[in-house]
Amino acid sequence: MVTRDDVARVAGVSSAVVSYVVNGGPRPVAADTAERVWRAIEQLGYRPNGVARALATNRTFALAFIVPDTSNSFFATLSRYVETAAFQLGYTVLLGNTMEEQQREIGYVETFRQRGVDGFVIAPTAIPSDALGHLAAGDDRVVLIDRDGGRQDISRVLVANEDGGYIATKHLLEHGHTRIACLLGPIDVNNTRMRGRGWQRALVEAGESTDGLFIHTDVSREQAYHGTLELLDRTPTPTAIFTTADEQALGVYRAARERGVRIPDDIALVSFDSADTAPYLNPGLTAVGQPLRQMAELAVQRLVGQFKDPKVTCDVLPVELVTRGSCGCVEPTVTVRSQISA
Repeated sequence: MVTRDDVARVAGVSSAVVSYVVNGGPRPVAADTAERVWRAIEQLGYRPNGVARALATNRTFALAFIVPDTSNSFFATLSRYVETAAFQLGYTVLLGNTMEEQQREIGYVETFRQRGVDGFVIAPTAIPSDALGHLAAGDDRVVLIDRDGGRQDISRVLVANEDGGYIATKHLLEHGHTRIACLLGPIDVNNTRMRGRGWQRALVEAGESTDGLFIHTDVSREQAYHGTLELLDRTPTPTAIFTTADEQALGVYRAARERGVRIPDDIALVSFDSADTAPYLNPGLTAVGQPLRQMAELAVQRLVGQFKDPKVTCDVLPVELVTRGSCGCVEPTVTVRSQISA
């Protein structure tokens, strides 16, 4: 078996320098020296002993990512980006799916703690569990992503949710719609609540009413399907719908198809997320896009950065409106960017 001493001999350095290069410290190594070490590692096929590395650094180089629903395309894509960002920094990711259940969130936090993960990236459940409070009170490294969990004492990576709801609704107003309904997400989830606030702000600014034009549903296709049927039964019928998540928009497509309502001719549709499925719907789904890759990379960077500086940070990233056919625009994509920057 190739050892660290073998690598040191080929690279012409000490075993300690090999350790510094592999573990990223604790002492700096000149770039040309580090390059020699990495070449020797590749040449010899050296694989560091993970257990020894953990004992030497007091780190396992494993991170936990806990999400509400991996069947939701938004969280599935976000999970992929978090795993990629962590891998690039030398970390393995353990994934937990809470299914929006508080007890599962608590269980995953405790399980991953026992396994000695170096930190947590968490998209909290709709009603955050006590786990967040326990993490904030301890010495755990934590970053919340997408949802803030109602916490100001934990680092967060969010997007401009209210601005996104505003530019989506304003776009529908510019198409001539005045009765614009909104399928809101769970009332306890701050990000969908803020998107609804943006919808309301745009309508109020335009002098239009919001009365009888919103329904709270879970972030699911089935719930949104039933919510859309209810909206279509109201008099007068809305001429446009804003959904606070793409999963809800899929329910709108089904309800409209069953009722013989054409999108966008009879009812226009704009959503929030712009998931990978959006361009492949018919017509393509106009949606507020979130910078998922940037969110994931920043969350992992903030988490790893807490090893040196445990300060609480809050990053709010801009969003952009990606127009496709569901709002009445010509299919080729154009974008409208929110004014908020990170």
